[in-house]
Amino acid sequence: MQRRTFIKNTAVAASAAVIGVDTFVQASPVAPPLIKKSLKYGMVTEKLSVLDKFKLLKDLGFDGVELDSPNDIDPKEILEARDKTGLELPGVVNSAHWKSPLSSADPKVREVCSKAMEKSLYDCKMYGGTTVLLVPGVVNEGTSYKDAYERSQAEIRKLIPIAEKTGIKIALENVWNNFLISPLEAARYVDEINHPLVGWYFDVGNILRYGWPEHWIEALGKRIMKIDIKEFSRKKQQDEGLWKGFNVELLEGDCNWPVVNQALAKIGYSGWASAEVPGGDRKRLEVISQKMDGIFKAV
Repeated sequence: MQRRTFIKNTAVAASAAVIGVDTFVQASPVAPPLIKKSLKYGMVTEKLSVLDKFKLLKDLGFDGVELDSPNDIDPKEILEARDKTGLELPGVVNSAHWKSPLSSADPKVREVCSKAMEKSLYDCKMYGGTTVLLVPGVVNEGTSYKDAYERSQAEIRKLIPIAEKTGIKIALENVWNNFLISPLEAARYVDEINHPLVGWYFDVGNILRYGWPEHWIEALGKRIMKIDIKEFSRKKQQDEGLWKGFNVELLEGDCNWPVVNQALAKIGYSGWASAEVPGGDRKRLEVISQKMDGIFKAV
């Protein structure tokens, strides 16, 4: 069944029950696109218990935090920290997709990532989240673009029954993996999988190396499930080296946040934004929280 046919023929209430409402909700014209503030758990560097880390983030104004999965943290400790602080767990980041990509020529390597994704989907459901962030594949000298495309799609399709069972979305992220580097291709890739539980986790800063975030947002549209926040400086990239482009504070790089917010509002996005930048102690995390507030309000 074609994606547009699915959307047309499925009742709104049923769709909301199956795929969640955090980012597929049609936002009102006045609703800001970024309304909930999150970050990655690994950005908290203070030597604290899970509960105290959650308390710290809540105190600093964060609404949620995303953990890697699979992880070595006691689930009871995570759930207790969530319930005692009210800090949400909007999603998880799969922790196997780089070392064991779904695009690998080795079936055993692909199986490692696939099994990890199954665990991630169940973990996310247990935490009360809605998405698992997945890097779909990696193109390199040993893995051709064509093979990465076909293998990764096939493996993602195999995961759909688990996604349906859990109700958790598989959100594909754009990273520097030499793969899906055009917004139209990224949209086509999702549409060919053709399932409402497979979409996009759009990383704003990662695009600045070779494009403009607002163009990707326009092309991806309703396929966007969540947003990652980071900055990038093209001048630093040119003067100091490629990866140095990330060495710039939020709101001080080349991302035109008012334009990004306008593009997100235009597609009806109203939901989470998660920082993925160098973290630190309370003081550093407070700066990140304040910078994110500025991004949320940028018009």
